[in-house]
Amino acid sequence: MVGLLLLVLAAAPAPALARPAPDSFADLAARLLPSVVNISSTETVTDDSQDDDDDAPGDAVPDHGKEPGVQTPSPSIPPGSPFDKFFHDFMNKHGGPGGGQGGGQGGGPAAPGHKMQSLGSGFVIDPSGLIVTNNHVIKGADTITVTLQDNTVLKARLLGHDDKTDLALLKVDAPHPLPAVAFGDSDHARVGDWVVAIGNPFGLSGTVTAGIVSSRGRSLDSGPYDDFIQTDAPINRGNSGGPLFDMDGAVIGINTAIYSPSGGSIGIGFSIPSNEAAGVIAQLRQYGKARRGWIGVRIQDVSQDIADSLGLKTAKGALVAGIEPNGPAAKAGLRTGDVIQTVAGQAVDGRSLPRVVGETAVGQTVPLGIWRDGKAQTLQVAVRDFPEDAAKPAPAGAAKTPAGPAPLDLAGLGMKLAGLDDALRQKYQIADGQKGVVVTDTVPSGPASDRGIKPGDVIVEVQQSEVSQPADVQTRIDQARHQKRPSVVMLVQNNDGMRWVPLPIQGVPADGGTVHGKAPG
Repeated sequence: MVGLLLLVLAAAPAPALARPAPDSFADLAARLLPSVVNISSTETVTDDSQDDDDDAPGDAVPDHGKEPGVQTPSPSIPPGSPFDKFFHDFMNKHGGPGGGQGGGQGGGPAAPGHKMQSLGSGFVIDPSGLIVTNNHVIKGADTITVTLQDNTVLKARLLGHDDKTDLALLKVDAPHPLPAVAFGDSDHARVGDWVVAIGNPFGLSGTVTAGIVSSRGRSLDSGPYDDFIQTDAPINRGNSGGPLFDMDGAVIGINTAIYSPSGGSIGIGFSIPSNEAAGVIAQLRQYGKARRGWIGVRIQDVSQDIADSLGLKTAKGALVAGIEPNGPAAKAGLRTGDVIQTVAGQAVDGRSLPRVVGETAVGQTVPLGIWRDGKAQTLQVAVRDFPEDAAKPAPAGAAKTPAGPAPLDLAGLGMKLAGLDDALRQKYQIADGQKGVVVTDTVPSGPASDRGIKPGDVIVEVQQSEVSQPADVQTRIDQARHQKRPSVVMLVQNNDGMRWVPLPIQGVPADGGTVHGKAPG
């Protein structure tokens, strides 16, 4: 009995212990406040420069107040309160209801030709006067003004900016060295760690708030490099560009966006991790722009269905859906249908691959670990600078296409296929140079329809092999069935681009359905 009791006690999990909250953040705040600045930018509004960023309630939005059409609610102040006049005057001055904090003069959008002011935050990273902020705080600005903690006002010039990560680097000429803060290691920040945010919400300079790291690796669908830190430290409009500190006083994030139905903080804020920002800022300092690695692929996540169809044990990696002609990936021998599993030894998926490649030094040759034809392989790819304007393929000639092979009814998959001919190209507005097999009909609630396949879509590949006629599709399905695959994966082209679509083949008849002997129509 005693032995059993000891066994039970040994198997019991150890209680989770949390470190106590700090008694006060005052010493930390006093040390950091002088390095955080207020940033005011002025833009001349013209007919074609009106901000069209109408953020719907509940959206994740930049937390400054440059959107003149977004209302910022006034604080609720009891009538007759000593603060009543203060807030009334303040909101009128800095863009109250109808104007957005810091946006325009009076209610509604600023009139063309007028000046529109934007307020935000920033922080000093070098005593010589280098200041980091968000790009959206100063975007389109005619003049940029920085106000230090001691109310010194300095003109700033823009050294560089990066739209994709929403970062900007400013320079001021100060009469004395400025107190600076350093970037920390954001990878060490854990969910539940205490953090402190300092900024200028609603233009109130030097405001300190505290909270914890709520989550890591958040995506706001704002671009391929999303990897935000989520925090519940109160962040409001005007905090944009301000720092998020750890308890050692190191910058682990740059406050950029909030999720809010009202425009004010509800405890869901997002910060750019310092490990991502530091590299971009270094490039802005050296080149005036971000030099981002690029290999020229279009990718998507690997679902479990796709993994099953390709013989992968786990749904990991980035599936190649398209390759830029003459790009680094094409020159390295990468193919559509390859699954990129590692970049320079680092595991990647469809969301992380653009960021990992983007952070790779331009000109460096790195190994790509891929999955192809049921086995792992390695390719060497030379990373290039991200092209400003990707070259568009030359339009194909308008040569007449003969009538395609007989259509195929894949009853088990709920769709009908036909070879491409001039009539079908015209009907579905398919480019002359497009290759593959066109979908002419789908069954509502069938496997193809459920996965977003529609009439007019073109199937380019099946099981990583090109198809040019309906019979090719049937052959690939038969081969997959022989290999006991639960599904096949098809590369589908439509107006939105190319993507891989997995389709189950368990219920498909062995002959794929009835083959009709005459062309449609």
